Amino acid sequence: MTEERLPIVNVAPLLSGEGAAAAAEIGAACRDIGFFYATGHGIAAETLRTLDAESRRFFALPEARKMEIAMARGGRAWRGYFPVGGELTSGKPDMKQGLYFGEELGDDDPRVRAGLPLHGRSLFPHDVPELKSAVLTFIAEATRAAHAIMEGVALSLGLDRQYFRRQYTAQPTLLFRVFEYPAAPAADESWGVGEHTDYGLLTLLAQDENGGLQVKTPHGWIEAPPVPGALVCNIGDMLDRLTGGIYRSTPHRVRNVSGKSRLSFPFFFDPGFDAEIVPLPQPAARDDSAERWDRANVHAWSGTYGDYLMGKVAKVFPDLAKEVV
Repeated sequence: MTEERLPIVNVAPLLSGEGAAAAAEIGAACRDIGFFYATGHGIAAETLRTLDAESRRFFALPEARKMEIAMARGGRAWRGYFPVGGELTSGKPDMKQGLYFGEELGDDDPRVRAGLPLHGRSLFPHDVPELKSAVLTFIAEATRAAHAIMEGVALSLGLDRQYFRRQYTAQPTLLFRVFEYPAAPAADESWGVGEHTDYGLLTLLAQDENGGLQVKTPHGWIEAPPVPGALVCNIGDMLDRLTGGIYRSTPHRVRNVSGKSRLSFPFFFDPGFDAEIVPLPQPAARDDSAERWDRANVHAWSGTYGDYLMGKVAKVFPDLAKEVV
């Protein structure tokens, strides 16, 4: 582990239509490490407190009660609960349990009528009714923050600030997870989640005070501990592809060594499911597959974001994917 630290960017000006300085700082972070802390993001402290409290209430339920909203019951929307070990990274079970949520879409939404996977209604627990409001409030506030941060990304690339909204995120794919990493013995060497990169454009992560997130930099692995009031932001494979590797999707992982239960709340703000991912005009991208955690060349891939996403999530839940794909 090195002593390097993630940069901190105040993104508040971007939410009010300004933010040239913030955009420049975001650009520098994306070129250097692909991660930064965001302050001034507009997600209310009360929203985060309520989400944390209601999530803890859910994870404290007996397993049988949690399994009442198991992902197998979520259908094509791919929502619900999975138990510890129920999610795979690089084929290995993660030491975490979690809830999958997404944008709440009615049966009359064109994407639902078309049968698009990962679109529809979420499953919410009857035993913790307040969790639904907490989740939906967070998603709404995080969506506003993500649009603003992506405007900063656009400006940092010399594009007009609405470029991504116009081309990719007029109807973004919104996915939200609540993860609980159980306390583990100090000698336990298993990973809460193994080394990976995120799939889409932008991830906003809220985490509790117990830490455990690690980021791979050019100089080695570093800790990304919680910063009060800040979100951890990182870019995903699609922004890496769009920029020809100028902005990098950076590997990260989690090991909970706090001796306490750890909660994290990753929000994925990604291109529309049917959006064709076409690289920006720029010098030809180099093949960096030999340097990537999964040896994949995202710059050789072509297709829609939905194609890419489903190929990835099918490896996370292979049994469930057989019923959905």
